[in-house]
This record gives sequence, C-alpha cells and structure tokens, in this order.
Amino acid sequence: MNRLKKIFCLLAILFVSWITVSPLQALQTEFRGGPVNIDAENITYDGDEDVYHAVGNVLITFSGGYLKADAVTLNHTTNQALAVGHVLLHSDQDVLEGEQVSFNIVSRTGMVNDGTMFIAENHFYIKGERIEKTAEATYRLENATVTSCDGDAPDWRIAGKEFDVTLDGYGVIRDGRFLARDLPVIYLPYFVFPAKTKRQSGLLFPRFSYSRDKNGLDVEIPYYWAISENADATFFQRYMEKRGFKEGVELRYFLGPNSFGTMYGDFINDRLQVQDGTGSLSRDWRESHNRWSFYLNHETTFANGFNLRSDIRRVSDRWYFKDFSRSNYYLDNYVPSGETRFRRISFLGDESLASLDSTVRLTKDWSLYNLTALARYTDDFSSPDNNATLQSYPEVTFTGFRQPLFGSPLQLAFTSGYSYLHRQEGQKGHLGYISPTLYFPTKLGPYVQVEPWAGVRGDIWQRSDSPADDDDKFGHRKIFTLGTNLSTGIYRVFDVKVAGIEKIRHGIQTGVTYGYVPEEKQEHLPNYLGAIGEQNYLSYWVTNTLLAKERGTDGKASYRELMRFKLAQTYNILEARRDVTAVGSDNRPFGDVYLELDLTPIRHLTFQARNVYSVNSGVWWQNNYDLTLFDNRGDYASVGYRHTMDALEEVNLALRAAITSSLSATYVLRRNKLDGKEIESSYGVQYRKQCWNAELKLTNTEDDQTIMLLFSLYGIGAIDLSSSSSSSPTGGN
Repeated sequence: MNRLKKIFCLLAILFVSWITVSPLQALQTEFRGGPVNIDAENITYDGDEDVYHAVGNVLITFSGGYLKADAVTLNHTTNQALAVGHVLLHSDQDVLEGEQVSFNIVSRTGMVNDGTMFIAENHFYIKGERIEKTAEATYRLENATVTSCDGDAPDWRIAGKEFDVTLDGYGVIRDGRFLARDLPVIYLPYFVFPAKTKRQSGLLFPRFSYSRDKNGLDVEIPYYWAISENADATFFQRYMEKRGFKEGVELRYFLGPNSFGTMYGDFINDRLQVQDGTGSLSRDWRESHNRWSFYLNHETTFANGFNLRSDIRRVSDRWYFKDFSRSNYYLDNYVPSGETRFRRISFLGDESLASLDSTVRLTKDWSLYNLTALARYTDDFSSPDNNATLQSYPEVTFTGFRQPLFGSPLQLAFTSGYSYLHRQEGQKGHLGYISPTLYFPTKLGPYVQVEPWAGVRGDIWQRSDSPADDDDKFGHRKIFTLGTNLSTGIYRVFDVKVAGIEKIRHGIQTGVTYGYVPEEKQEHLPNYLGAIGEQNYLSYWVTNTLLAKERGTDGKASYRELMRFKLAQTYNILEARRDVTAVGSDNRPFGDVYLELDLTPIRHLTFQARNVYSVNSGVWWQNNYDLTLFDNRGDYASVGYRHTMDALEEVNLALRAAITSSLSATYVLRRNKLDGKEIESSYGVQYRKQCWNAELKLTNTEDDQTIMLLFSLYGIGAIDLSSSSSSSPTGGN
C-alpha cells in the first residue's frame, strides 16, 4: 500500500508540473528566409512529407512578421503555410485576416478567401471574396472593395469585379463603381488610379475646368509612361473649347547619380481671337496662331567640381504666360530653391515675367579658383521683338577667390573673362576684361574691423559690326578703384524670464564703406559696354537685433529673432562738392534711406516692412508692409500693402478661417488702389475628412472668371474640376 501511494504521488507531481510549466509546445527550425519559431498546443512533424502540423493557439514568427491561427500546416520544403480558423497574418506593416489563408513565408505571397487586408504603405483597407498577393507589392482582388478610410462605415469605397493593384505603380479596376457610403455614384467600366510610391504606366486623374473668357470648357487627360527604370514621360492631352487642342509632353531621365534631366514641350494652334495691348506691344490676332514652349534642364557631373548644366527656356511669344497664367507646366512645377532634382522651374511663369534666359554652363571648381564657360540667350518680353536684345555666347570667366598673397597679410581676389556679345540689330562684338583687387583686413582693438582695398579693371573690346567712320573698331580702358570697409558690433544679454523667454540678446552692428573711382575718359565705347562714372561716396548702415532664448515644456532650448531693424544710406561726396552757383540748384548729397524691419513679438505674429525714404523730397516713395497672424488651429490672416509713388498702390488680403476641425473658408483679395480696380478676388470653402477632402473656389480676375471644384481621395488622387494645375508623376525622384 505504501508503495502504491508513492507511485500515485509521483504521477501527481509530474502532471502538475506539466500543466503549469509546459502548456504549449515550441520549436525553432531554419527556412531559406531565416529562422522560424512555431508555438502551439500540439506540434507534430511528418518526416516523409517534411511538413509541420500545429494545432491550438498557433503562433508562427518569422523575419518581418508573424502568423496566428487555430491550426497551421507548414511545409518546410515549399515554405508554404496553410492556416485555418481566426487567421491573423502580419507581414511587415501589412495585416491580412480571414478564416483560411495560404501564405509563403519566404516570398511573402499568399491568398485568402472572404478576407480583409490592410496595406500600410498606401493606407488601403481591402475586403474581397478573394485577395491574392502575387508579388512583393502586387495584389489581385476579386469582388472586392478598396478604401483609405478608417472605420467600419467608410465615407467612400471603390468596388469592382476585378482589381490589379501595384503599390509602386497604379491600380486597374474592371467593372467597378465608386460608392459614397453605400450609394453608387459613378460606374467605372475600366479605370486606372495612382496607388504608387514608384512608377507604372497608366492614366492619371483627368482635369476638368471652366474659364468664362479665356478657355471655355477645359479638359486635360494626362498619361504616364514608365519607359524604363531610368526614364519616364507624361503626355498632356488638353482640349480648350475656345482655343483648340494643346499637346504637351514631359520627359525625365536618370542616367545615373551624376547625370539626369527633365525636358518639356507643348504646342497649340490657338484659334482664339485676341486684341489687347497698346503701341508696339499690342496684338490683333484674327487668325489661328502656332504657339509653343520648350524647357530643358540637364545636369552632368564629370568629376568632383566639374559639371555641365543647361537651362533652356523658350516660348513662342511674349503673351504665352499671360494667356496660360492659371494652368501651365511652369507654374505647376515652380520651385524657387531648385533643389529638387526633377523640378527646377526657378522662374514664376505668369503674366508678370518680363524676360526669360536660356543658359548652358560648364564649370570647373578648384579650392581657390573657378572657371565657367557660358552661353546665354535672352527673350525680352518688354520689346516688340528680340532683334536688339543683347545675347552672350560664349562667355568665359576665370575667378580667383580671396587668398593670402605670398604669405603676407594682403589678400588677392580677381575676376577675368571674355565674351562675344551678339544681336541682330545694333552694335555687337568681342569683350575681354580683368579685375584684380587687393585687400588688407585688420583689427583696431577688439571691436573694430577695418579692410582697405584697391583694385583696377581693364577692358579691351573689338566691334564686329560695321561702325561709322567716327567710331572706333578697337578700344580699351582702365579704371582704378579703391576704398575701405569698417565695421563693429556690440551686444548684451538680459535675463528676463517672461512669457517663456529666459534671455534676450540685444545686438548692435554698424558699418561704413568708402569707395572712390577717379574720372576716366571713356569716349567711343561700344554701347554693349557700359561706362563707369566717377565715384566718391560713403555708405553706412546700422542693424539692431533682439534674439530670444526660450525653453519648451520638454526642457529643450530654442532661439527666435524677435526683431531685426536696419537703416542704410549713401552720402555722395561728389554731389556735395558740385558747384551749383551756375546751375541754380541745391546740392543733394544724401541718398535715399533704406529701412528694413522684421518683428516676431510672439510665435504666431509676424510683421515685415521694406521702405525707402527720400530725404531730398521728404516723402516715402516706396512702402511695403506685410502683417501675418496665425494659430495652431489653422486660422490665418495676412495683410500686405505695396506702394511705389506714381506707379503702384496695391492691397493684398488673405484670410483662412478654420470653422470646424473639418470645414474651413478662405478669401483672397488683391486690389490696385491706384486705379481703383480689383486685380483678383477669390472665395473658397474646403471640407476635409480623414480620407478625402473637397474644395470649392470662385476666382475673379481682370480678364477672366474661374470656378474650381477639387475633390481628393487620399491614397488614390484628385479629381480636379477647375483651372488648377494638373498632376505630375513623382517616379524617378
């Protein structure tokens, strides 16, 4: 009996130990994709088939994800897993759910029936009778819906019988429909939508607009062509009711990290009859006109510091940007900084553009020198034709940056060059020059810096046109210059501890420049070489700054310039010494006073002023003010005032009110007070939700009226019913 009790106690201890310490079986095995861990209530292995069978609370973890299910069969040879019952599959950030899922843990491909899926990269939610992942970023869906809206009742869905979606390209829908909630809105028998982070050929969203006076009904259907891994193109097919068909194409190529470019061109046989302008700049177009534009930006770096860049910018006529000021490629891709590799439109292509330069530039840089060869062609939109506009090709410059002269305290800098200046009408010819300058920087005590300088400019020229008998065909000149710069600055730090500001640094900087150019006879100069007159002047400036040191709630310090105030003026010594007894006028040696003021008293309020005051007439002949107020909600108000005496007086107003978290309203006004006319006024309403937004905008200008309705679906694209800019692919950046 005692022996039976001992055996019974031992069995009880073993049973308790098993249920408390080892409720699940676990193993680790190696697959081609890396190690795989299998945890389940029961795991068996079929050696003949090389298959693992896991049942009960199955958790399989692998590189980049995990799989949960009631039961899983995992084939070690094919890497294929078949999961059944409450299946949840995480692969990277994507999520797949269903009752039965087939999945390859190495290739990350698989299929689910009656399942749901979340694709993180595009924030897509997918439901379908069959969801199949056929490649790393390619999916095929049957009887499915796609949306980027969160929640069980999405605001919009795209439903279709068949979907082919490439996350790095586009989605194709067959026998589809667009649903607002559960209401079918648009039938889509065959539709291509962007669902990309990379590139794939297909149609982009069309653009519809209506312009009352300029274009009428305006429809553009862009097509994107992924030519290869290193090139793509966008074709812009545009119909304007009042003008005709406008064809455009953008080609972008990437030959390597050191050679790339963008080319664009468009053409239209414009049938709109136009009469405007005055004098030699007027037009009276009663027949169709061929109109075009061309742009090429190319850059090649041959070696470090040795590169070629071309910026070709041409249009058929001076009215091109006026007529297409609200929808053209150049405004759509305007980037002032020019840092984006495939978007380098650095000029504002609207009616205000006065001229356009085309350049091809070859440069070689060394540590202290630069050699540049340049060809430049200029289109002057302010002249009736371009025959008298001076062109420069070639133009070669060699520059030496400031450097010590033979180890002495003196510093030498120079610029030299040659150019051929050409035009069809007027003087033209060759020009060579050299301009060395010596500097002697030094300090007078701890606070004052002095820098005397002296230089000379030598020019030699030869005309290639036919000069008159009394004109010189050859010539040269020599101009001496000298002067000095003097500057100083002081500052003091104040402990304030007010409104989150710990300290304020007040700085005062001031400087004086003296310049002198002696009088030099410059007779018979060609008019492509400007005369350099006698100069004797003092320029002085003073700048006050207030810099605040703040500390946020996270304890990190930050700095904000509260104020910057600068005054500058020039005193003309020659004018002060001019003999006015015979002329009967007063000396006016003091030049205009230039004032610059930047204020940021609080983080959400900025004020800027740029003014010019004439001390001789006692008037402010130029005033520019900008006041901006904004908050964290999205409310915004900006008022601008522009005034140039007898030339311009304009008031600009921009308002944005965040009525609710989803609804906002905008108002923009530009008014010319000089003639009492409104340059532009627009009213807009925008409604924004988590997965879509809509904007309605009415714009009135001096010569047109435009109604814009823009509807955007996040993750899909935008439907533009307006005269706004069209979409452009981002592939290849």
